[in-house]
Amino acid sequence: MTTWDDQGRPEPPGAGTEVETLLGFLDFQRATLAWKTAGVGADGLRARLVASPISLGGVLKHLAWVEYFWLSYNLHAHEEQPPWAAVNWSTDGDWPWESAADDSPEELTALWEHWVARGRELTAAALATGGLDQLSGRPWPDREGPTLRWIVVHLIEEYARHLGHADLLREAYDGVTGD
Repeated sequence: MTTWDDQGRPEPPGAGTEVETLLGFLDFQRATLAWKTAGVGADGLRARLVASPISLGGVLKHLAWVEYFWLSYNLHAHEEQPPWAAVNWSTDGDWPWESAADDSPEELTALWEHWVARGRELTAAALATGGLDQLSGRPWPDREGPTLRWIVVHLIEEYARHLGHADLLREAYDGVTGD
């Protein structure tokens, strides 16, 4: 049974299996980003604190790309998908961060929600066929690719890192705080 906190985030299980615990923490991180960006208009999603492309909208777009890149492109070795396929990553590595300023709040939220939903589907498929030991369909240049376990932990790390940015950006924009 899932319990929910005051912000509507699912609490990770205190005594779950490895899969339940990992996915519980990942879903908690995802729900935290949804909470931190909820109700913020275009100006708030574009706001920056320093000479950096990081904004709340950029966090949404970057984490949509992270979900896509690790779960679709790498884990399942799917072909490149829009909008990511059109990016020249060698010359425009900050594209998700910088291009987010051109997107509406609805577009950014829909893009992130799409890749989170797709990420959940792809994770469930990998768990059904290979469990957490399922290897990525795209090997790294010098060795086999990571396992699903590594990918899920990496997703948690990505969210945790960028939720720190989201905390600061949201508080600076409209004073909303909370963990």
